[in-house]
Amino acid sequence: MAMREIVLEGERILTKKCRPVEKFDQKLAVLLDDMAETLKAADGVGLAAPQVGILRRVCIVDVGDKDGLVELVNPEIISSSGKQSGAEGCLSCPNEYGLVDRPMFVTVKAQDRNGKEFTIKGEGLKARAFCHEIDHLDGIIFKQKMERLLRPDELEK
Repeated sequence: MAMREIVLEGERILTKKCRPVEKFDQKLAVLLDDMAETLKAADGVGLAAPQVGILRRVCIVDVGDKDGLVELVNPEIISSSGKQSGAEGCLSCPNEYGLVDRPMFVTVKAQDRNGKEFTIKGEGLKARAFCHEIDHLDGIIFKQKMERLLRPDELEK
């Protein structure tokens, strides 16, 4: 495993739509392992492949719950409900946080690193993280969806 450099806002790759994964091979496994190491080192909640310079539909999420690290290959939100509004940040936009509306509940259909299809549900922070990372795969960063940037004193609350 190796840490990868996180691409920062302003780089064109973050605005591009990612291609689906078709080969479930060692190269994909290495990417997922490297992304996990990079996410842990950055103390983040999620990371998408374009954030490490790869235009593939791959992302990972770890909100510290019973599911641990969730690897999503070719993910798609198949249902959502409810609404939450809250602070959101991004490893590609360091020290910037915005107020973003997201669904409270989502169900995601994806494949694992071996190509096996599965569904997973997310509520609250996990739903927010799934939406945020899947947006990255479509070339969207949270700042395009935010109501406004939050000031540092608002974050402390």
